[in-house]
Amino acid sequence: MEPLAGFFTLLFVMDPWGNIPIFLSVLKGVEGKRRFFVILRELMIALGIMILFLFFGSYFLNMLNLEQSAVQIAGAIVLFLIALRMVFPSGGGIMGEDQYEGEPFIVPLAIPCVAGPSALAILMLMAHSANGSMLIWTVVVVAAWLVTAFFLLLSPLLYKVLRERGLIAIERLMGMILVMIAVQNFLSGLRAFLNF
Repeated sequence: MEPLAGFFTLLFVMDPWGNIPIFLSVLKGVEGKRRFFVILRELMIALGIMILFLFFGSYFLNMLNLEQSAVQIAGAIVLFLIALRMVFPSGGGIMGEDQYEGEPFIVPLAIPCVAGPSALAILMLMAHSANGSMLIWTVVVVAAWLVTAFFLLLSPLLYKVLRERGLIAIERLMGMILVMIAVQNFLSGLRAFLNF
């Protein structure tokens, strides 16, 4: 995976536009002045978890004796399923039917909204990739996180401007792009496997 492709894939999987309604819904019981701090705290926790997976995810893959092609194909399947949920959403959303009271901590905002299973799988794939150094991948993760943080910190304003239908349209478009990225990753993993 190339760094630029990794950036966009990670950004689409972290789905800041699709997470805006979720963040607003979970934080509606939190006082307006405190909301910014809570969002920033959850984003920092998510970044820490993602950096942890970036640096130690490859050791986990080596411990399980997984080849890069297997990880790439599995990651592509997960991405495809996430993309399908973005294009054709099911009831309950990312949190299901659970209702959270009070101020959220780690769940559900940091995990699984920002640092979800598919994002963590992509990070392990990045670390396992032969292309680029860990410094480049760290910059990719931080850059994707910064874009996500920008949109989520501005979520109350964006919701007022775009409304729910605008956010839904953006999420569907991101889902379609993610489908194409997932298919390409699947084909790349299959090609790598067949070369052995």
